Amino acid sequence: MKTTKYLDKEEQELIESFSSLDKKNLKHPTKKDQQMFKKAAKQYIANETKMNIRIDPYELQIIKKFADDAGLKYQTFIKSIVHKYITGQLVEKRTK
Repeated sequence: MKTTKYLDKEEQELIESFSSLDKKNLKHPTKKDQQMFKKAAKQYIANETKMNIRIDPYELQIIKKFADDAGLKYQTFIKSIVHKYITGQLVEKRTK
């Protein structure tokens, strides 16, 4: 049996919640709802800024391996690391 790796408790709760839904009783969104969802998605995407960084090829190879293990694209994985760091969810390991 394969065990699922979750990014965090919130992701685990979302996936488990979705898994327990009776999908046969779900209704398709109306055209109005679809337009509202698309507008919200465009506003969210518009608020992101693209950036370029230079990184050592060896480090990128390791990042891609970690991302693959997490089931993410490496850019998404890096974004997740940055987000966790700035929100205090990822802290620096100090050595003595």
